[in-house]
Amino acid sequence: MPKPPRMRAAALTATALLLSSLLAGCSGDDSGNDEDLTAQELDWKACPAPDQAQGGGGSPSPLPADGTWECATMKAPRDWDDPEGDTIGLDLIRVKSSGAENRRIGSLIFNFGGPGGSGVTTLPTFGDLYEKLRTRYDLVSFDPRGVGRSAPVLCEDDQQLDAYFQQDTTPDDTAEKTELVDSTKRFNAACEKNSGEMLPHVATTEAARDMDLMRQVLGDDKLHYFGISYGTELGGVYAHLFPGTVGRMILDAVVDPSADSEGHTENQARGFQRALNNYLKSTGQGAEAGTQKIVDLLKRIDANPMPTSSDRKLTESLALTGIIRPLYSEASWPTLTSALAAAERGDGSELLALGDDYNDRDASGRYGTGTHSQRVISCLDDKQRPTVEETKKLLPRFEKVSPVFGPMLGWDTGGWCHDWPVAGQYDTPEVSAPGAAPILLVGNTGDPATPYEGARRMADELGKGVGVMLTWKGEGHSAYGKGSGCVDSTVNAYLLQGTVPKDGKVCS
Repeated sequence: MPKPPRMRAAALTATALLLSSLLAGCSGDDSGNDEDLTAQELDWKACPAPDQAQGGGGSPSPLPADGTWECATMKAPRDWDDPEGDTIGLDLIRVKSSGAENRRIGSLIFNFGGPGGSGVTTLPTFGDLYEKLRTRYDLVSFDPRGVGRSAPVLCEDDQQLDAYFQQDTTPDDTAEKTELVDSTKRFNAACEKNSGEMLPHVATTEAARDMDLMRQVLGDDKLHYFGISYGTELGGVYAHLFPGTVGRMILDAVVDPSADSEGHTENQARGFQRALNNYLKSTGQGAEAGTQKIVDLLKRIDANPMPTSSDRKLTESLALTGIIRPLYSEASWPTLTSALAAAERGDGSELLALGDDYNDRDASGRYGTGTHSQRVISCLDDKQRPTVEETKKLLPRFEKVSPVFGPMLGWDTGGWCHDWPVAGQYDTPEVSAPGAAPILLVGNTGDPATPYEGARRMADELGKGVGVMLTWKGEGHSAYGKGSGCVDSTVNAYLLQGTVPKDGKVCS
């Protein structure tokens, strides 16, 4: 999810959200940097078997046994303001182009969102989806700095995270509000204690500089890029910093670069409520009546956490997360129907499982690394850090936008990064890219996490002749590979043949 709202807008399916064990070889810190990092040669090797112990929660992602997937570690400066200083290792994964060498365009680099999502585990999971693109590109992804084993940031342990996710995120009294504020302070203090060295060095701007180094190390004159969700913000920041090296760039499920912390909260409240309304209509319910039914269910769970098939109970916050999870994909709507029906019968097991899936918690109680890295990256990017008291004044506005999601997102905004130990970088990211090659933006009118309106705003901020808008009238998060032949063929023609569609094209 884009920062600052805290529901991760990672374009990941339920399977991918569980893939937090990391595949690539060791990434460590070097004591110094006396070499030209652009001249480094990557030691590509067959990826080792996933080691769940190295990645936290989730399930190992089996790679094809044919050895087509290769892993390597790229050195990058820990601090881009001191490029001659210490280095860190960034984990990469690739599968080589399947086409003729004389038709190969270069590498196509993917970022699947978050912030905090592992590209090393995600790309192989969706390899088949991008097989057509592989005919002319090596497909490459990476764990951004602070993520996975790329100089990872860590905060609380699994037991502490259980308590963190179970707390009341829509406090009703002074005691609950105090606990929410205190838990945030504890989490932030743990981040500083356990990851202090990396806290100032995991910003989106630094990840963008890493990508330009990656472009050079991979031997490409231009950066060809496929960014999804938060990956679109990363792509926009790259285009601003390096407009002359933008190649063929796709931004799918586009973050609104004009929105500050409050704006993102309102955008996401509107996006998730819009998706919920569409889901309710698909089940034959009226949006208003169906919303009220869910609000009433959540109030009952808030008053009395619901039993499940395990020794854990379903709290309101976990129930809300469980409702959000299936809204990322229209194919998951029947799962939401089943989970809500079970909850109405007094069984919270299905909503709890969906909430755990979203939070990257496996059945044994282990969490992936995304919870840590999302917080650290988001807070380093974000200069606007409203206090809880400031946010309370905005809650009526957020609740009006979404009676279900507005209160939680509102409380989440206030305090998440307040008192963060490192200064934030910007109120909104700078993405203007005069002189860059045309960048294709794909906006989905039913996207819950990155609402459609953000794509047009990104196109406007990239600049005239740079941002090219493609609209899909669909549902779920992101558009490519979701069943629209129009979207897929337009994206493929752009990436494979360089065919730029007319700005404003609509796929119904």
